[in-house]
Amino acid sequence: MISVPLLLTGQHECSYLPGQTAQTAFVHPSFPLNVEIYSRLIEQGFRRSGNDVYSPHCQHCKACIPVRIPVRLFNANRRQKRCLKKNQSATAIVKPAAFDQRHYDLYLRYQHQRHAGGSMADSSPEEYITFLGSAWCDTLFVEFHLDGKLAAVAIADLLDKALSAVYTFFDPELASHSLGTYAVLWQIEHAKQLGLDYLYLGYWIKQCRKMSYKDQYWPLYGFIDQQWRGINI
Repeated sequence: MISVPLLLTGQHECSYLPGQTAQTAFVHPSFPLNVEIYSRLIEQGFRRSGNDVYSPHCQHCKACIPVRIPVRLFNANRRQKRCLKKNQSATAIVKPAAFDQRHYDLYLRYQHQRHAGGSMADSSPEEYITFLGSAWCDTLFVEFHLDGKLAAVAIADLLDKALSAVYTFFDPELASHSLGTYAVLWQIEHAKQLGLDYLYLGYWIKQCRKMSYKDQYWPLYGFIDQQWRGINI
């Protein structure tokens, strides 16, 4: 057993549910993190953003549910099979977590088209790589190409028993290809090929449209009351 020191923020506006307040527990920045420790923390519902590892700690709300897919049990639904067929010509290139100007330019186009006015729409190169990368985690930047053109980039952490999907961005002009879905499906298959057990998808929030899509992947397990159990949609 290890003891991990935590810092609890004050009440702040919830990013996902209008009118709600939230609190967040962060691993103390002085605590030395590595892949092994983070692999254990993610099993307890934690998540990383850059070098920071955190977990929702709201007193009166349990809407944020950490979720993962047992990759060997995953069954693609009809819509996901159509997505795979539509992108069957896509090629994937796995790269290390390093700044790439092409990735950054695509990221900004994605943010301006999909999240205009959001805090990340005008990220500097330093803010961009600080958000997606990490000094202590084994992170992959996966390029997806269609017809020789960079179409999307998925960021994933390689953990002891799992992949953890961090973020995906894509060319807004290729929205009809459902590249966000394709990236998840690719990560499920990649985790299988690596002999891993799970793909972590972060937090599922049923009442939030941009976070509720995760229930499209089945079977889906949530960390509820300190144990992993199947989520019945």
